[in-house]
Amino acid sequence: MATTADIKNGMCIDIEGQYYYITEFLHVKPGKGPAFVRTKMKNVVTGRTLERTFNSGIRLEEVRIEHRPYQFLYKDDMGYNFMNNETFEQVSIAKEQINGVDFLKEGMEIEVVTHADSDTILYADLPVQVALLVTYTEPGLKGDTATNATKPATVETGATVRVPLFINEGETIRVDTRDGSYVERVKA
Repeated sequence: MATTADIKNGMCIDIEGQYYYITEFLHVKPGKGPAFVRTKMKNVVTGRTLERTFNSGIRLEEVRIEHRPYQFLYKDDMGYNFMNNETFEQVSIAKEQINGVDFLKEGMEIEVVTHADSDTILYADLPVQVALLVTYTEPGLKGDTATNATKPATVETGATVRVPLFINEGETIRVDTRDGSYVERVKA
């Protein structure tokens, strides 16, 4: 158990069965009345932001969260199968728990966030940017680059990404896994 005096950025606490990361906090000591702590927190699973005020001295249930590296092996009817890079233990994770799952390819390393005490998986995060091969796109026309026009392109994972007109089939592009946007062309 922790108190409001122990609050710091990155701390994870349990509020009504939901886990929250503290992203910002401020200890406030008004001239009149008791001190309190104003916090901004982010839900570990859903990503929703919550603002909450705690009176000074309140006990909070701190949760130990661990970030572990896992490697994607394959997908089957049970879900997406990963291997822990440290223990070589294999685990299956549901599609809903993986952020950016459309850009996941075999052999890719991801970060899995687990509850340290119960060893349950909370969610998995892909790297912020991944390099993917363009498997299909319409050819760009020469001189068609006067505007910031984009076209759809299918990448090796099957996802569709909006890319600039100069990107051709067979090229490798970098994609932001958080929103699925094109970042840059990867030079060979």
